Amino acid sequence: MFDSVSSIALQSALDGLALRQRTIANNIANVNTPGYQAQRVTFEDALAKSVKAGNGAATPITARSLEPTRLDGSNVNLDTETLSNIDTVLRYQFATQAVGGEANSLRTALRTN
Repeated sequence: MFDSVSSIALQSALDGLALRQRTIANNIANVNTPGYQAQRVTFEDALAKSVKAGNGAATPITARSLEPTRLDGSNVNLDTETLSNIDTVLRYQFATQAVGGEANSLRTALRTN
C-alpha cells in the first residue's frame, strides 16, 4: 500500500510543499536584504505527469522568482510570500490528512484479517 502510486505521489507532494515552506521562510527572512532574489518552488506539473505515467514520484524545482525588482535590487514581495505561505500550509495540511487516511485504512485492514 505504501508503494502505491497515490502513496508515492503524496510523499512527493509533502516533500515539495516542505521545500516550498522552507523557501518562503528564507525569502521572508531576506525581505530587507539588498540584491536578494526570491526563489519559487514548483513540482505540481511534474507530479501530475508522473501520476499520469503511473509512477507518482516528482522532484521539486527551485527557480528565481520573476517578481519585479525594487530599487535596492531585491524582488521579495512580502504580500506574495504571505499568500503563498498560507496556500502552502493549507495544501500541506490536506496532504497530511490524506496520508493519515491511508494509514488508518491500512490499520483497519490489518485488524480485520
